[in-house]
Amino acid sequence: MKKALFYEKHGSLIKCNLCPNYCLIPTKKTGKCRKRVNYNNVLYTENYCKTISMQLDPMRKKPLYYFNENDEILSLGANSCNLTCLYCQNYTSSQLECATTYITPKDLLKYCQKNKIKHVAFTFTEPFTWFEFIYESAQLLYYNQISTVLITNGYVNKEPLEFILPYISAMNIDLKAFTEHFYVEICGGHLQPVLDTIRSTYSRTHIEITFLMIENLNDNIDELFKMFSFIRDLNPDIPLHISKYFPNYLMTRKTTSSETINRTVDIAKTLLHKVHTGNIFNRY
Repeated sequence: MKKALFYEKHGSLIKCNLCPNYCLIPTKKTGKCRKRVNYNNVLYTENYCKTISMQLDPMRKKPLYYFNENDEILSLGANSCNLTCLYCQNYTSSQLECATTYITPKDLLKYCQKNKIKHVAFTFTEPFTWFEFIYESAQLLYYNQISTVLITNGYVNKEPLEFILPYISAMNIDLKAFTEHFYVEICGGHLQPVLDTIRSTYSRTHIEITFLMIENLNDNIDELFKMFSFIRDLNPDIPLHISKYFPNYLMTRKTTSSETINRTVDIAKTLLHKVHTGNIFNRY
């Protein structure tokens, strides 16, 4: 274990300030992410140097279409998440315990240098729940001209975001819906912190946004226009990827149709310049 950052003591409880969950953690218990534990009234991270996978991927798989899009990127991920989306596409590693492999930040740098890897993505699950490992790794990578990419739900507080942002070259931020109700009832979180993350990052690093669309749940036309307008008002050149939902984890709704995705892409293109389908092969 490694001593964690961003917490305060409240008697025998510890309040974790890493993300907007603000978990109050009793002795020998973890917060919602399952990996930050109160041990002897000190907060520790249990997933430091533990990755669920390490593999080379195409950059466009992240998806990042406008950041070194023809390169490959090394992908790593933590066995943890700070949201509990009912339809999670990676629930076996985000919501459940799974096997991990040990690698230190220095080992990661050496691996990249040996294999001439230019980009590293922290992905698969939520990278901000792996903060201490990523923060140390990102600094080493940055000073050795290797870019760090976060594929994130954006559910993080301002202070940790400001800590790590100088070392981040690109982010894909998952905007799950544009209503508080969806975030509370479906994801176990809140909308506003994600919007704050997007506002804080779009002009300071390369960002792209992914929206996974579920028919009759987060596809209300008025809400979609509000979402697209929010992005446009920041910068209409921010890329948006609209992805198809498939039944998974605790949600059994029908798969979103390709026709619905294509129609939504056409609507988004009336306000935004770079709109793509995220996980279907068609004219986009």
